[in-house]
Amino acid sequence: MKHKRNWVIGIILSATAAFVALQNVAAPTHEVETPQAVITITASLEPSPTADDTGNCGYMWAYHDDPELTAKVDEAVHRLNPAASARAQQFGEDCVYADGRSTFSAMETDFYVQLPVEDLADNDLFGNWIAQVMTMVTQIPREELQGSNYGFVEFSFEKSDTEYLIVRVPIQKYLEDRQGKTGNELLQLFIETP
Repeated sequence: MKHKRNWVIGIILSATAAFVALQNVAAPTHEVETPQAVITITASLEPSPTADDTGNCGYMWAYHDDPELTAKVDEAVHRLNPAASARAQQFGEDCVYADGRSTFSAMETDFYVQLPVEDLADNDLFGNWIAQVMTMVTQIPREELQGSNYGFVEFSFEKSDTEYLIVRVPIQKYLEDRQGKTGNELLQLFIETP
């Protein structure tokens, strides 16, 4: 009797899982409104129509370099430390058409900052460097940043090709949590431990 009950429960659970899986595969597209555009998310790999009906396209996550902003932030970072470098990149979606052309919609602008260092244990130096660069990044006029979301600044403290520390600082979190923090205390807000 007990085995029959377990067998019946197994069949019911399997049927329920199959039903849910079919619902997810056959789900209609969902539209998500953002302040700048309507983004269509599809559950299949088939092309979806564009808003202006000029053709079909498929959406893919994409990164695009921002040469103008890169030049600006790289110069500002060089002024802080001549050995440092920086670049800016936009993250968003490419709408790729069958003929190979694509259009890009940015969701956020991200920054990557590299600083050569002698010692990977100098947390006060790292935290103070983060504070200096974040002060500069947060002063960039919002209209110069693509996308409706704040991105992040990724700091690479590099002793060698194999010895480095990477710290990612979400801009919104920095704006909310930085009050009065410098050096190691600021670094600890953002450092990830394995």
